Amino acid sequence: MNTALQTFIFVGSFLIILKAADILVSGASSFAKRLRVSEIAIGLTVVAFGTSMPEFVVNLYSSFTGHNEIVFGNAVGSNIFNILLILGISGLINPIRVKRNTTWKEIPFALFTSILLLVLVNDVIIDNGAENILTRIDGIVLLIFFIMFIIYTINIAKVRSLESSDIKDMSLAKSVVLMILGVIGLALGGRTLTDSAVFLSRQMGISEKFISFTVIAAGTSLPELATSAVAAYRKNSDISVGNIVGSNIFNVLFILGFGAVIKDAPFLSVMNADLLVMTLATTMLFVTMFVGKSHTIERKQAFLFLVSYIAYTVYLIIRR
Repeated sequence: MNTALQTFIFVGSFLIILKAADILVSGASSFAKRLRVSEIAIGLTVVAFGTSMPEFVVNLYSSFTGHNEIVFGNAVGSNIFNILLILGISGLINPIRVKRNTTWKEIPFALFTSILLLVLVNDVIIDNGAENILTRIDGIVLLIFFIMFIIYTINIAKVRSLESSDIKDMSLAKSVVLMILGVIGLALGGRTLTDSAVFLSRQMGISEKFISFTVIAAGTSLPELATSAVAAYRKNSDISVGNIVGSNIFNVLFILGFGAVIKDAPFLSVMNADLLVMTLATTMLFVTMFVGKSHTIERKQAFLFLVSYIAYTVYLIIRR
């Protein structure tokens, strides 16, 4: 397949992702309003899972084919991309107001998952193991915490009802259809965009590890970028933040956990630096809630997120 065709697929996939994200946000918001479910609950589950479908598809395929650098690089790189770049861009579009419950429960839980993953994959340091590996037992542990997260989300779904006149009223059936179409569009768009991006990158002689933390991580996170940016533009802060926090939790607990249960995944020690960046980025998000305007990602803080991502990208270029 020639470069010109792959470039066309890349651009076309990006357009599909943008449209699918718009459809998903519209359907999810209307769905939440009609059922009087909080937007944050929808953002943490339906939208987060929908926008994480590309990561899930790529990681599942990579796990079966033994591309472990892509397995970890995609999930960890996507989480870093989600916080530093996506929330950075979304915060520049409109300051993002974060609810108290999200500040004290959901963001700390995302931080906990980062630390948990850091502990589970470092068998050599912690258990004096022969190699670092995310085993099936580790995968089960991650999935147990994922189930706990889903139960928590269900419990808050009806506690905080949705009162927003900015969200368009639709029938329940139409809302569900839009969400399904949005998820399908994001999954297909994210997959084809990643494939074309990998092809184009390899044409330039870039290593697989570098691709996994940059091109693939960015490609599979474009749904999150499009969804959160659209939500921020519409001032639906709960979906904008819930989408990112939920996606990050999904990426670690469900995607890596599910993949590990299917097949043990060896972990390269050099990737500990990336796990630390992911943990620091999540910590940075939590600390931001108490700097400046309380529980708000202001434009100056969003700009700092973007600068941090640029610095991380420079590090990846040097490390490759």
